[in-house]
Amino acid sequence: MTRFFYCKLYRRCFDIKELQTNEQIRDKEVRLIDSNGEQIGVVPIKKAQAIAFDRKLDLVKVAPNAKPPVCRVMDYGKYKYEQAKKEKEAKKNQKTINIKEVRLSPRIEDHDLNVKSNQANKFLKNGDKVKVTVRFRGRELGHTDVGREVLKKFAELTSELGVIEKKPKMEGRNMIMFLAPIES
Repeated sequence: MTRFFYCKLYRRCFDIKELQTNEQIRDKEVRLIDSNGEQIGVVPIKKAQAIAFDRKLDLVKVAPNAKPPVCRVMDYGKYKYEQAKKEKEAKKNQKTINIKEVRLSPRIEDHDLNVKSNQANKFLKNGDKVKVTVRFRGRELGHTDVGREVLKKFAELTSELGVIEKKPKMEGRNMIMFLAPIES
């Protein structure tokens, strides 16, 4: 495999958006936009590169699929810095929600259920979602109504801090219910 293929594969995997600049642009004619945002028009590539060089800026291809491609005269280093700053700011404002799991059995005792519900309440206080699973083994699978009652009782114990996001549902040998924290 060639080096070019690795480069394309690397960019595709890590989603790097590199724009063509200055001598990398191989088109004969381009639609040129000034650094102020004004359209200069369709010009030969040599003239566009000369304009960018005279102003001590870069010629950047911003719309490669247009006919003719659109190029802009700008400070490319400053542009990349501002884009990285915007991405960092967007990441900072993102809220991550974790899903914590609590496993129960259909024959769980009241005290054990209270301990598990207290643990789920801690998760809900922290803003995490809780996945409550009741695992059925052997003949218990014939009595899924018992598991549904356990989940209903669990939801009542955690009702102060959480609300049922997804009602109890059988998935294979497990009955699953999701709880979400109450928005305050």
